[in-house]
Amino acid sequence: MTNDLLKKNIQKNIELCDSELETICSYFKPQAIPKKEFLLTQGSICKFEGFVLKGCFRIFTIDKKGNENTLYFATKDWWLMDIDSFMNQSPSDLNIQALEDSELLLISREDKLTLYDSLPVVEKLFRVMSQKAIVAWQRRLISNHCKTAKERYFDFVDAYPTIVSKITDKQVASYLGITHEFLSKIKKDQ
Repeated sequence: MTNDLLKKNIQKNIELCDSELETICSYFKPQAIPKKEFLLTQGSICKFEGFVLKGCFRIFTIDKKGNENTLYFATKDWWLMDIDSFMNQSPSDLNIQALEDSELLLISREDKLTLYDSLPVVEKLFRVMSQKAIVAWQRRLISNHCKTAKERYFDFVDAYPTIVSKITDKQVASYLGITHEFLSKIKKDQ
């Protein structure tokens, strides 16, 4: 039952037979994360890739001045990880924190590599998913350079209405790269 959402997500990316789908899903392990708990902290090594079944996570970094900078949020049917730390097994620059009681499926780096060897179509699956993620990052980068903060805020609200209801204005501001006060002004002027 918990794998149904994962199966649907995988099938959005590539076609697989039932046995291949079952094999892939068998490598993912369920984990519950209570609200405010960290799945990953800066300085530790990311040993998992995660798929969110329920809840919401914030993926962020803390700079030398103590400012939080949110890279993205992950909610139901989203993937999360620190790709750099996961691939290179180097200390993470990111924190992954549950913003509400959450459930996810995790696959370890070792299990993912095993899947690559035993089921070559898995490499295609994660390549397609990686390409989609790169497109999303590119669009966000272009938006950050070409749009005003107000435009970015309204784009965020339109694109992610379910996330907006789960996060604080401070977290939204951190994602948009603006101050909480400036976000308050944008919201007041609408």
